[in-house]
Amino acid sequence: VQLVESGGGLVQPGGSARLSCAASGSISSIYVMGWYRQAPGKRELVTTITSVGSTNYADSVKGRFTISRDNAKNTVYLQMNSLKPEDTAVYYCNLQDSMGSYWGQGTQVTVSS
Repeated sequence: VQLVESGGGLVQPGGSARLSCAASGSISSIYVMGWYRQAPGKRELVTTITSVGSTNYADSVKGRFTISRDNAKNTVYLQMNSLKPEDTAVYYCNLQDSMGSYWGQGTQVTVSS
């Protein structure tokens, strides 16, 4: 399984950004996709979405971030609004299915004026 992320970059505080993660390879029909982020000294689960659309969010992003997925494309999206400097991190896409847990290469999101 390969995960390819896109999006991110430099965003001003209060701005928005959208991340995408496309999965390819041999994937079970039942799987969970999500986003984690890594800042210096801190790793955090941001959000997950199941194959039937159930979502889970970290308290720090509730109401600002939205995860969605396109099952036909095996792609998950992360819409990030009202970004704050503390959202600055490397964001990693993750897929978990019956065969294992897989990670993308990570994409940097920097929130700064």
